[in-house]
Amino acid sequence: MEGVPCWVDAQLPDVEAGKRFYGELFGWAFEEAYGSAVWALLDGERVAALTPKTDGRMPSVWTVYFATPDARALAGRVRQAGGQVVTAPVEVGAGLGTAALVTDPQGAVFGLWEAGTHAGFGRRHEPGTFAWAELYARDTEAANTFYGGLFHDALFGPGAEPDFGRAAVGEVFAEMMPPHFVVHFRVEDCAAALGPVARLGGRVQVPPFETSYGTVAVVTDNQGASFALLER
Repeated sequence: MEGVPCWVDAQLPDVEAGKRFYGELFGWAFEEAYGSAVWALLDGERVAALTPKTDGRMPSVWTVYFATPDARALAGRVRQAGGQVVTAPVEVGAGLGTAALVTDPQGAVFGLWEAGTHAGFGRRHEPGTFAWAELYARDTEAANTFYGGLFHDALFGPGAEPDFGRAAVGEVFAEMMPPHFVVHFRVEDCAAALGPVARLGGRVQVPPFETSYGTVAVVTDNQGASFALLER
């Protein structure tokens, strides 16, 4: 369904260092994907990708991708609704799919994914896999209007389970933090996972706090890419 989070990737300066960090933290294995990127695998199923940064001036980040049957059409609707197209839709690999990077009107970056042979997550909602994406926005009502217009059925339709929420930046982060998405990976015990994060060279950005969807801690990996640990 259009508007459902279907994939995540991390853009990192050192993919090998990323493999060591996430391999130990989540039990991921890795295999070659496209270009210099690697698939992250859990029990042989694709759960994420690690990709090398092509521009050192860009941040090290996790990006969430929303499913769409037509990335070009959706990118056009994003622009019409006041967002921006950062990277125009482009085919990834040999027929894997079509990806684009866009922003909402407040500047939060997210991806669009039009599936080819790669449909997205092979596993989700279990320890070591994607569980949730939270948008931290300056104006949550404006965000609801924007994303509701883009992804109405996924967010509000019958049986909707969007894996996607909205909150004010100031609820968790400093008020000056720009609007952004935080990718959440599920863990059995949020507090217990913080020790391995630190031991592997990461750090705790926001200590565990309670949300309507579970206990969350925001951390960074050993290269500065932020993500969250979610205990349901």
